[in-house]
Amino acid sequence: QVQLVESGGGLVQAGGSLRLSCAASGSIFSINVMGWYRQSPGKQRELVAVISSDGATNVASSVKGRFTISRDNFKNMVYLQMNSLKPEDTAVYYCHAFGLKVYWGQGTQVTVSS
Repeated sequence: QVQLVESGGGLVQAGGSLRLSCAASGSIFSINVMGWYRQSPGKQRELVAVISSDGATNVASSVKGRFTISRDNFKNMVYLQMNSLKPEDTAVYYCHAFGLKVYWGQGTQVTVSS
């Protein structure tokens, strides 16, 4: 099994920045793709960004140019650098990993004030 633990969430003003981190442990050798999803109250969970083991990325159009996903395979970490944050970015952000199975972290709250 794989465990994912997110950190780095918090409260920021619009226009500010945050960096989210996700640490993977367990059967981490099986993980090929990691990424971030987010969910706001009343909305479906949506893809934010994903990154494969070879560095290929896919970022949602709503955050392109503002968010950057990166991965450190040696440290078994994935990051989400969030710049120019908007109130619309307020959500619980979940770390995601795909390999032999799909894994989810417990989420970290990001709140962006006006």
